Amino acid sequence: MTLLILLFGVLIMMAGIVIVINPETLFGLLRNNAEKPGLHFLAIGVRLVLGLLLIYQSGASRYPVVIEIIGWLSLVAAVILAVMGRRNFKRLMSWVLSLVKPYGRAGGFLAGAFGVFLTYAFV
Repeated sequence: MTLLILLFGVLIMMAGIVIVINPETLFGLLRNNAEKPGLHFLAIGVRLVLGLLLIYQSGASRYPVVIEIIGWLSLVAAVILAVMGRRNFKRLMSWVLSLVKPYGRAGGFLAGAFGVFLTYAFV
């Protein structure tokens, strides 16, 4: 289980690096798939799996309380995304993608830092 969390951490870190270097690579992919229901289901599924893993494995981390809180926040985000429906999810994606120009690289840096933290917490 810890290996899956490490994999998530490394993937999040790599996504953050890609966004810092060239934001349009990842954001273009999101923009091209924003209308497809698969992106919505993926967003819910990743948050659900990551949240459950973090809650279940929080005791094995260096920061059990922080990791458990992040896990619960991830589960709450999954529920909110599921309840909001497809139409509102598309509107949310449109709004977030409109912020790419001014804040994309900063978001990439934060994502990379989160990935590093998640990896460090379980190594």
